Amino acid sequence: MDYSQAIQFLYNLRLFGMKLGLENTRRLAAAAGNPERRLRFIHVAGTNGKGSTCAMLESIYRAAGLRVGLFTSPHLVSFTERIQVDRRLISQEDVARGVEQINGWIQTLGAEAHPTFFEAVTVMALDYFARQRCDLVVWETGLGGRLDATNIVTPLACAITNVQFDHQQWLGNTLAEIAREKAGIIKPGIPILTATDDPVALSVISEMARSRQAPLSVVGRPEIEAIRGVDLALAGEHQKTNAALALAVTRVLEPALPVTERAWRTGLKTTEWAGRLQTVVRTGGQVVVLDGAHNPAGAQSLAAELGTRFGGRRPALILGMMRDKDCAAICGILAPCASSILLARLESERAADPGLLAGLCRRANGAAPAVACGGVGEALQRLKDEPFIVIAGSIHFVGEAMEALGLAAPSPERGLNEYGASPARTAAPAETGLCDKVVAR
Repeated sequence: MDYSQAIQFLYNLRLFGMKLGLENTRRLAAAAGNPERRLRFIHVAGTNGKGSTCAMLESIYRAAGLRVGLFTSPHLVSFTERIQVDRRLISQEDVARGVEQINGWIQTLGAEAHPTFFEAVTVMALDYFARQRCDLVVWETGLGGRLDATNIVTPLACAITNVQFDHQQWLGNTLAEIAREKAGIIKPGIPILTATDDPVALSVISEMARSRQAPLSVVGRPEIEAIRGVDLALAGEHQKTNAALALAVTRVLEPALPVTERAWRTGLKTTEWAGRLQTVVRTGGQVVVLDGAHNPAGAQSLAAELGTRFGGRRPALILGMMRDKDCAAICGILAPCASSILLARLESERAADPGLLAGLCRRANGAAPAVACGGVGEALQRLKDEPFIVIAGSIHFVGEAMEALGLAAPSPERGLNEYGASPARTAAPAETGLCDKVVAR
């Protein structure tokens, strides 16, 4: 099997949709020899910021001299971004080898236990990290936590960045329900840390920690304020919270994984995490900011940064998102920040209609022209003379923008981020997402 065949195999696994549950993953891991038992983990869940927190933790522990695996999702451009060791992407050869092994293990399972794409990739990552002899794996949940495939591991510590509204069709319609799903990663006796500040969500996490006798640390204003004098590579006020959480994790784990002050300072100063308030200066001086603000809380963080970081300048906004997101809320938050808005269509089967998005943006900011267009490449061409552009929305969309800007080689692998699922909770049909329902109403 070569790389292209491996990617096609992974695409074919999408036919099995997305399932919330651990049994298939456990069976597949057992067929692989339970590689998770040979590894140490930090398990990170949360609505926003979990990828950034994982990147910070990886950078800190690598600076401390450990060999660190990093498992995250979704990917911006290439599937290989999901599985890294010491921030080196898994090679195409290792992907092909890993998929071939996964296929063999799948054959030993019954048809009723056939894994989904994410279940298969989770076990493939475990096997790869074990073969790479990682000292530590920073392990990000895919969706939720309690029934997420990543939850088959027993970590050294768990972290929940925050609890906000997203993926309600799978995780629940209240913050308490969503918090309960994310708190499902808490293990008996294992330290749990959180920067959650919502009192309802924090109450749920606290109760889960008590019931499992897991020591809870809450990262609050004092810890966040202490970060203000620290040099952070990742931009944005919200990254101070993520950094404070990452640093708190290292302190809880100090007896098992010592980290010097020099190491954590170096790690936070050198963290790399693309597509999150990433600023690019193009030839001619045009400034482009890329941010995967794909839910209302993320949009609020971006809007706050636009109000402070860039001297109050109002950018031309290029916006693209999935129709199963709260499009009205996101447009309502970001449109007032813009001088003009182009609504671009994503290369995704879940893409929101740019015409509908344009209507939502006009409703939120009647003074800014809001025009539907083709893809992000067309939008950039239309705005070639604009001095300041912000590209926001889906992580998938940010990946498209990176390709259009020449920051990444074109890849056909973003479609692996798509998912079809049988939600655990009653949800609207797939073709009727939040965006469509809001506009129809």
